Amino acid sequence: MNKKYNVGIIGCTGMVGQRFMLLLENHPWFHVTALAASGRSAGKPYHEAIQGRWFMPEAVPAAMNDMKIYDAEKDIDEIVSKVDFVFCAVNMGKDEIKKLETAYAKAECPVVSNNSAFRGTDDVPMIIPEINADHTDVIEAQRKRLGTKRGFISVKCNCSLQSYVPALHPLMDLGVTKALACTYQAISGAGKTFETYPEIVDNVIPFIGGEEEKSEQEPLKIWGKVVDGKIVNATSPNITAQCFRVPVADGHMAAVFMSLENKISKEEIIERWKNFKGPAQELELPSAPKNFLHYFEEENRPQTRLDRNLENGMAVSIGRLRADSQYDYKFVCMAHNTLRGAAGGAVLMAELLCKKGFFD
Repeated sequence: MNKKYNVGIIGCTGMVGQRFMLLLENHPWFHVTALAASGRSAGKPYHEAIQGRWFMPEAVPAAMNDMKIYDAEKDIDEIVSKVDFVFCAVNMGKDEIKKLETAYAKAECPVVSNNSAFRGTDDVPMIIPEINADHTDVIEAQRKRLGTKRGFISVKCNCSLQSYVPALHPLMDLGVTKALACTYQAISGAGKTFETYPEIVDNVIPFIGGEEEKSEQEPLKIWGKVVDGKIVNATSPNITAQCFRVPVADGHMAAVFMSLENKISKEEIIERWKNFKGPAQELELPSAPKNFLHYFEEENRPQTRLDRNLENGMAVSIGRLRADSQYDYKFVCMAHNTLRGAAGGAVLMAELLCKKGFFD
């Protein structure tokens, strides 16, 4: 692909916004031409707005260091004039996010969102490019509803799903009837570091607001089908989840239990995982991992600190598959929550949309 697309980052000062900046610094297709945040940061050069709040181990990308920050709400027209599409990762209430993202879409600017506000909307695709790339088919119907030619909204799913949904997906044709997932989620998922979240040290918090509902409901949309301009959710598997915040910087882990209608051996399941490829790999999207699912034979893997950056943090690590006395099988899986689970997953989705011509 020879064409470069100009992109904006809405919510550039938050943790996911910072990840976007690093991922897009040397991106082969996307070039950052606009940064936006709340009114508090508007008008300031980026390095000034972020002072004392840069959470990444790498330095602020030099090309963006002195860029002036726009007001995400008041400067929409100016931002839209500079970009082909925007990434959005803002810290606002659900209704405010809906209003903001709709305003960009109606200004004929596609929105690739990391926010949860539109995940339940039946003509807004929620895409994991390896799994449900065909859900882009719903965008035409969404554009009709919005009255736009180019503008639309596409969302990324909850970060915790990125560990266990990819692992269940290659087995869905066997009839996964039910699944239980206990997730152990890193503090960066709450936009925190150990410095800003001292109460998590030597502690586990057994509640993350809204997370269990998302973990149980969002997979059914991902596995749904586009029918008459709407995504109709799948009716199975039946998923139950518990979500814990644990003292880990990055990387969400899940302990998963599953039941299958059609039984296959442990070896066959591992073989399916190792050989699984989706549209992201087939289209050779720049951010796609070569091997989406990695299975570890060692008893004590995957481990968050050792394995979260596998394939630039875009792969899913799986291990400890074994038979279970209540379900058919149980296993452990893990994904980097701000890379595969947030900004990286959104960049990969944008690459898919780009390849399919939605930004032209």
